[in-house]
Amino acid sequence: MSSSYTSISSEKLSRLIGTAHAPTLIDVRTDEDFAADPQLIPGAARRSHLDVQDWASRLTGQSVVVICNKGQKLSEGTAAWLRCSNVAAEILEGGHLGWRGSELPTVPAERIPKRDGRGRTIWVTRSRPKIDRIACPWLIRRFVDPAAMFLFVTSSEVEAVAEKFEATPFDIENVFWSHRGELCTFDVMVKEFGLSIPPLQRLATMVRAADTARLDLSPEAPGLLAASLGLSRMFDDDLEQLSAGLILYDAFYRWCRDASKETHNWPTNKVKP
Repeated sequence: MSSSYTSISSEKLSRLIGTAHAPTLIDVRTDEDFAADPQLIPGAARRSHLDVQDWASRLTGQSVVVICNKGQKLSEGTAAWLRCSNVAAEILEGGHLGWRGSELPTVPAERIPKRDGRGRTIWVTRSRPKIDRIACPWLIRRFVDPAAMFLFVTSSEVEAVAEKFEATPFDIENVFWSHRGELCTFDVMVKEFGLSIPPLQRLATMVRAADTARLDLSPEAPGLLAASLGLSRMFDDDLEQLSAGLILYDAFYRWCRDASKETHNWPTNKVKP
């Protein structure tokens, strides 16, 4: 299938996922097709084509990519309906099967926590984040659930808040999403969410080195540590710090993905007298 203004290739979409300007991804596969492969393209949320008229208005003004099994009738029809609701909607060429055929990463649906009534995952961790507790929210927002909510609370109250507010605890002792051996929580999330692609693995090494005081593991870790501690001094509000930290990790991810071999110098090129 040739690309058009109403479709996008897996290759092009894979370059957008993980960036701040990625489109909203809607998986409209049938329950039968989903059960045959219960994996999601990173950042995608499932919705039914049967009630598109009910949820289309929530996406007004957004850029959306609709994903069905083969990139045919379900995604075509859903995208067309969305465009009637002022949504810039495209379909994924070849659908979910085409993405899988390109051997691109997918997230196991069973690993994604239960969503709230608005379709968001809710997470809770200790207040005053430094490294892991900024890196993990970045990974979740960019590759798992762009609408994820993060609650920062007193350390002693994390588990109780998790229970009372049906939130998923992370980066505390004795929970699933936490340090394991020499791995930090970010390492664990990259692995468990099926995101072990080279740029994220490189970033994970940087995070682990900075978060566990093993700066020898990564030449870039001292810079990440310095920037992280600097941000923690700039912001008293944890959510404001998270917003700033997302930009920091966007930059480190793009460096890991696109610029790690690039060097920089300041050649003056002055004309000799």
